[in-house]
Amino acid sequence: MEKYCVGIDVGSTTTKTVVTDFSKNVIFSESIPTSSIPSQSAKTIFNKILQKIDKKKIKIVVATGYGRYAISFADITVTEITCHAVGVYTINKKARTIIDIGGQDSKVIKLDNFGNVEKFKMNDKCAAGTGKFLEVIANKLELNLKKFGELALRSKHPSQISSVCAVFAESEVVSLLASGISKTDIAAGIHLSIANRIGAMAKSLGISPDVVFTGGVAQNPAVKYFLEKVLGTEILLPKIPPYLTGAYGAAIIGLLKAEE
Repeated sequence: MEKYCVGIDVGSTTTKTVVTDFSKNVIFSESIPTSSIPSQSAKTIFNKILQKIDKKKIKIVVATGYGRYAISFADITVTEITCHAVGVYTINKKARTIIDIGGQDSKVIKLDNFGNVEKFKMNDKCAAGTGKFLEVIANKLELNLKKFGELALRSKHPSQISSVCAVFAESEVVSLLASGISKTDIAAGIHLSIANRIGAMAKSLGISPDVVFTGGVAQNPAVKYFLEKVLGTEILLPKIPPYLTGAYGAAIIGLLKAEE
């Protein structure tokens, strides 16, 4: 009987799951908003799995993300740093640097030649440099996130955003609008400020190619574009949706544990 491994990543903004077979193929994936009760979100997404796959065929469930300890039915829990490393390296053996930007935190991870975590840095104390930061400013500009990123790429003169705090940056955007600066240039300035912030984190660790961009914000083309400008190197996206990388890594860790 075919067996499957389940990875569940309970993030601050979204809860993701990936189910793999023992050949590391993705059989099923899903993403839902994380509710105020993370354990409930985990149960909801697991029930979606059970609608597709017989529970008897599930060999192991691995939990990751900030809400991983809330998943009572998980067999093991693993940090999101490790899961992103395993997920990315499984897809791309040349990966040496991972930039992950999620809803409320961002991280840069350096890998050795065997895919092990060599060192990492996290920014989880401030919304600036995260998906939440983009969401707040997009709302202030009365734009959806997709339009926000597309607009930023049209700018020839990105505005200067000096605030490193999301709250102060929002006030700064209001002042820029009042002074006649276009939404296009403000959008570019916001994306550039995120790239500068994350780029500084990455440079402090040392950049080694291949550089892979994961997390929900990796779907924003403007952040990727400005990061490549700041770092002076090509940035790759994984061959699966970038927001699923942690859940995929969790499933692969489950597979390795099961094979033991």
